[in-house]
Amino acid sequence: MVGLSVGEKHFIQGGINQNLRSDGRKRDTYRPIFVETGVIPQANGSARIRMGATEVIASVKAELGRPSALQPDKGKVAIFVDCSPVAEPTFEGRGGEDLSTELSVALQRCLLGGKSGAGAGIDLSSLVVAEGKICWDLYIDGLVVSSDGNLLDALGAAIKAALSNTGIPRVHVTAAASGDEQPEVDISDEEFLQFDTSEIPVIVTLTKVGRHYIVDATSEEESQMSSAISVSINRKGHICGLTKRGGAGIDPSVISDMISVAQYVSEQLINKLDSEISAAEADEDES
Repeated sequence: MVGLSVGEKHFIQGGINQNLRSDGRKRDTYRPIFVETGVIPQANGSARIRMGATEVIASVKAELGRPSALQPDKGKVAIFVDCSPVAEPTFEGRGGEDLSTELSVALQRCLLGGKSGAGAGIDLSSLVVAEGKICWDLYIDGLVVSSDGNLLDALGAAIKAALSNTGIPRVHVTAAASGDEQPEVDISDEEFLQFDTSEIPVIVTLTKVGRHYIVDATSEEESQMSSAISVSINRKGHICGLTKRGGAGIDPSVISDMISVAQYVSEQLINKLDSEISAAEADEDES
């Protein structure tokens, strides 16, 4: 929890009112973003993201499983977040557990379109090996290493980068099966399928402070917020998910305006993130 004096609160709010934040940014500007891929060798894919003093890591582990009876033509994705007490003293114990759950649910909603998978940014049908029989289960783990605000956007970016870094072994069905029997498969040690991340959205969180809303809020700015809306938007500008936090209500007309701003900002964020991911993967190939 950030403890600010009355003068510091007025300074932050006054800067936002004048479109000049305490670190020199405008209301719609992100902090510099740094990407590193392949940071966890044991995972199928992984990435580290730094936005200012916020740092997160995402890893992807792929395992063969069975599709659910309700969605036999789709694979499964589970997202878990761990908030390290090292990142923030308030993450110790219950505080960290509650935030981990909140972030996991928000990421699920933003990237997978909720439990139904409707509007999913991740193509679950691409994870099926044999319909109704075998699919890939992706376990995505996020770790908050250092916290200075805007964790959801940073985690969303790290997951996108980690999925871009993910290689899934090619699977050949060697013998079909009838009834409830599982078919026999051959898992390649040499051939890997790269995960298509072109439709995976970025998450843009707009934090309302006073009469204005800002992107990529720091912890100090978040301590002054009345509410925040997180919108996941893909390259085509389509909204894949939306989630809100904070107790204050937001007028529907304001939400519409916030979504328009998020769509504008998301285009710049996607281009920046794609550029950083490509550079990080080039560095990884050289090393």
